[in-house]
Amino acid sequence: MKRKAEAKKEKRSRFAFVTDIISELKKVTWPSRQEVTYLTVIVVAVCVVAGAILWAFDYGFSELVSRFLLR
Repeated sequence: MKRKAEAKKEKRSRFAFVTDIISELKKVTWPSRQEVTYLTVIVVAVCVVAGAILWAFDYGFSELVSRFLLR
């Protein structure tokens, strides 16, 4: 009899995380479509600006190297 109780407890402990995940996901406050769109636009804009700045630095340094070091 004790063996079945141990097996049941072991089974519960193996898959308890699934029910815990589901209960935690029910507590999440999901953003609206408008918020997701707004934040996505901000992320893309920041990436474009950062890429442009990095490109400008790379281009500037490569021009300096080619003019002064690779005559």
